[in-house]
Amino acid sequence: MKRREVVKGLVSAPAVWSTGAWAQPTERVRRVGVLVSARAGDAEYLALLRAFRQRLEELGWSEGRNLRIDLRWGGEGPDDVRKGAAELVGLRPELIVAPGSAAAGPALQATRTIPIVFTIVPDPIGAGFVEKLSKPGGNATGFASFDYSIGGKWVEMLKEISPGLKRVGVVRDPDITAGIGQWSVIQAVAPLLGLEPRPITVRAGSDVEQAIPALARSGNAGLIVTSGAGPFRHRNLIVRLAAEHKLPAVYYAKAFVVAGGLIAFGADRMEQFQRAAEYADRVLKGESPADLPVQTPAKYELVLNLKTAAALGLAIPPALLARADEVLE
Repeated sequence: MKRREVVKGLVSAPAVWSTGAWAQPTERVRRVGVLVSARAGDAEYLALLRAFRQRLEELGWSEGRNLRIDLRWGGEGPDDVRKGAAELVGLRPELIVAPGSAAAGPALQATRTIPIVFTIVPDPIGAGFVEKLSKPGGNATGFASFDYSIGGKWVEMLKEISPGLKRVGVVRDPDITAGIGQWSVIQAVAPLLGLEPRPITVRAGSDVEQAIPALARSGNAGLIVTSGAGPFRHRNLIVRLAAEHKLPAVYYAKAFVVAGGLIAFGADRMEQFQRAAEYADRVLKGESPADLPVQTPAKYELVLNLKTAAALGLAIPPALLARADEVLE
């Protein structure tokens, strides 16, 4: 064999190695399920899930390369959420991410072995999701959205923005522990500020359509909308009725203010989803949910809608305006 043919063969050999038997092994694809209690395509949750995915990418997880995310939406209510939970468990993911009590509860009913990371859950202990915050002890851990004392702050803000109010309707989901706990705090604090609290149960849109006009007819009334899948699912209807009946309202999440609501105070939901991605990363790398402490919010946000305030004939107090993290005009 001529010398130039030998050299040619040696030069071309790496190309053969890189595509043949010497090729690097493909990276293992990890499977993560995500269970959302809202309707498919909900704009708020799409934004939150983008933040979740982005943080995962920053941590080295890329869909199509080493990660697959299976998403199930809750549709119209609890039955659809339970169906979605069962479907995800049947796919045998290595992890399920469940935002909110309405998703975390069905996920835990469906499996006590697959790790679960929850987020925006008001009361993980009261709901039975974990044994204690510092040491969850089971297959679930995650992020609490606030403690019940925030209910008192909602009452104070409502009275601050509209001092003449005499009654407050409290929109709540009584089927979850948070709905009961938040109502209890508001029920205790409201009379101290001269407000008569009235519960408004939300399971269907018809509940809201009947209760809010009735509250408005009582006069000098406002609204507090507590956390839960029911209130969130019907947020556009609630905001529209509050506007139609000139009711000042305090909400638990920014999404209500974006939809036209007056004021929101609660955990920064975007930040909670980013932190959920960090816990997902740790679980996928071998840590147990039983040993990862449930964390409370690192950041709360106060959001105001000045256009809505003007439509209601309200002037936002300067002190409240100064505390706002975001003002929509």
